[in-house]
Formats: sequence, structure tokens, C-alpha cells
Amino acid sequence: MEWLLALAIFVVSYVFIISEKLNRALVACFGGILMLFSGVLDLNSVFLQHIDWHTIVLLLSMMILVSITSKSGLFEFTAITLAKMVGGRPIPLLIVISTLTAVGSALLNNVTTVLLIVPIVLTLTSLLKVTAIPYLLSTILASNIGGTATLIGDPPNLMIGQAVAHLNFNAFLVHLGPVVLVIYIVVITGVSFLYKNQLVVGELERKNLMSINPKKYLTRKSLLFKSVTVLLLTTLGFIVQPFLYVELTSISMAGAILLMLLTNDDEGTEEIFQKIEWVTIFFFIGLFMLVGGLKEVGIIDEIARGIIYYTEGDVPQTSLLILWTSGILSGFVDNIPFVAAMIPVILEFEEYGMTNLDPLWWALALGACLGGNGTLIGASSNVIVAGLAIKAKQPFTYMDFLKVGLPTALISFVISTIYLYYRYLVDFM
Repeated sequence: MEWLLALAIFVVSYVFIISEKLNRALVACFGGILMLFSGVLDLNSVFLQHIDWHTIVLLLSMMILVSITSKSGLFEFTAITLAKMVGGRPIPLLIVISTLTAVGSALLNNVTTVLLIVPIVLTLTSLLKVTAIPYLLSTILASNIGGTATLIGDPPNLMIGQAVAHLNFNAFLVHLGPVVLVIYIVVITGVSFLYKNQLVVGELERKNLMSINPKKYLTRKSLLFKSVTVLLLTTLGFIVQPFLYVELTSISMAGAILLMLLTNDDEGTEEIFQKIEWVTIFFFIGLFMLVGGLKEVGIIDEIARGIIYYTEGDVPQTSLLILWTSGILSGFVDNIPFVAAMIPVILEFEEYGMTNLDPLWWALALGACLGGNGTLIGASSNVIVAGLAIKAKQPFTYMDFLKVGLPTALISFVISTIYLYYRYLVDFM
């Protein structure tokens, strides 16, 4: 009956995570503690097998890098400069903000990017005296789409990359970048048409925006130079990582420590650590424990056998099933716990005769990341933006987002299905 106890702990924890009635990090960690006290897990296996410390440290390092860089004023300078380039016109501005979000989400990560972009959006829309909701919704969509393109862009990709050694930064960019670009162009075109008649900016407001000098945000030139240099070096390290024979985690950790050393006189170490998103870090730790409990009692193995039985080990069927299943489920539950549960399932497929698992990994990445656009609770970035919108008195409802997010997700799945079939699966037919 141990498997039933583990499943009950997992399901109850999952329900509370979805409901958002309690802090999800506390729920996940408490569920993990219950796994320990019930005897499903032991402490040694938790620390040595189930918690993926590579993922934890990589996330922590990127948070440090972005936190310090944000103090330089670089992001505000970039946003206002781009807004002035389009003359403060609302639809071009929406495209610019969305593109900035998508690129930032790919190069940094989508959670951190929306934390940086949303305050900029609220500032610009306040200056232009236009509703922020279309811009906030577009920011969410762009963050999830852009984050799909790279290893570090979205937590599900990060988890997949850490689980599969040969799926490095370049692999994600080469294999997912093309389809993400197509999806982004289609989605941003549709969103622009949707809101073109709702966003109107007065001439006075445009003049106020155009009068702002973006250079006034770059008051800390030394910090700007140091942070941008280290951030670029770290990103370059990710790209050339296959030739360095150094772990991705080591590169990100080296970048974070180097920037902290270089900026120690400007930014105190204690202050930097206070700004880390510890809720996200501990949510991951608790999540790894919850999924580790399912793995220990054999539930993960049974899921793998069930999928293999249903698809009879057929790679195209399995890939497309994973794409749509992960996409739909990630729309209604946070994509992080679903991917954490699916990674060991796909790894189990090797024991059943599947030799080329790459199409399955790309299907999981596309489904989980793009499925986050399905509903307001589909991804961490969605919830963060919604919370910031409420705080700024620009709230939008679950249904407001659903009207835009659900069609976006479905269109993304259709495009991904065509892409997966013709690039990876047609040879299996």
C-alpha cells in the first residue's frame, strides 16, 4: 500500500498547488516532508538521487546575474529606446515589448524576464494613458513562446537538459528555435489584429514619451559595463559549452560568482541574496521530492508501460501523444510538476527498445512550454504577471486570459505537430 500513500500525498499536494490557496513552495516542501516521514523516501536518496542540484544551482546563478544586471538600468534604457523608435504608437509598441520579452525569455529565462518587463510595461502604458492589459497578456504569451527556444528559457527545458546530457544549449536552439520563430510570428500577428482598434494613444501622451531621455536610467556606468560583460560571457559560454567540456551549471555559477566579485563594492552580497526568488528555488526542491516518491514506489514505471502499451512503442504516435498530452495538461496545471513527472517516464522508454528518444524530448519541451499559454495557471510567468497586474490596479481575469491564451496554445500545438512530423517523424513512417 506504499504506492497508494505516495500517490495520495502527490495528488493532495498537486491540488493545493493548482488552487494557489497556499504558497506552492510550502505545499511542495511539506509534501516532500510527508514522503520522508511516511517512509516512502529516505533522506540519503532525497539528497543524492532525487533533488537535481544542477537545475537548482543553474537557476540560482541566473537569478544572481539578472538581479545585478537589472540595477544598471539596462532594461529600462532598452525599453524606452525601442518605444521611441516606434514613435510611441501602441501596436508597434506592443510588438516591440513582446519581441523584447521573447528574446529576453530565450536568453535569460521567462520568469526573470517578466519580472523585469512588467514594471516597464506599466510605466510606458501609464505615460501613454492606455490600458496595460493587452500588453501584459502579450508579455505572458511572448515569454512562454520565447522561453521554449532555449535550454535556459523555461524551467521545463532546463529540467530536460539536465536529465539528458547531449541536449545542450545549442541543441535546443537549433531544434526548437525554428518552430518557435514561426509560432511567434503567427501569434504576434494575430494579437496585433485583435487589439488594433482597442489601443489608441493621444498626441500629447506620445510627446511626453518622446521627451524622455533613456540615458537618464544609465547612471551607474561601471556596474553596467561589468554586468553586461559578464552576462555576455556567460551566454557565450552556454553556446560553446559542447567544446569546453564543462558543465552548464559550472559556467553559470562561474558567471554569477565573477559578477558578485566585480560588483562587491557596488552591491553587497547580503542584498543580492535577499533578492533571490527563494520561493521558486524551494518549490523545485519540494517538487523533486514529490516526484521522487512516485519513482520510488514504481508509479513512474507503470505510466511508462501504459504509454508504451497504448502506442505499441511507435515513435511518431508516442511523440505526438506526448506533445498534445503535455500541452493540454500544462494548460491546466503548472508545467513544472508535469515535466518533472514525465522525464523519468521517457527515460524508461529505453528499457522497452526505443533507441532514439530525441523526438520525444522535443515533443515534451514544446508541449509543456507552449501549453503554459493555455490558461492563467499554466506557467509560473503567467501567475507572476497576474499578481503584478493586480498590485498595479490593472487586473485581468482568468477568462480574459483564456480568450487569448487558449487559441494561442492550440495554434502552437498544430504548428508543432506539423514541425515534429516533417522534421523528425516522417522517417519512422
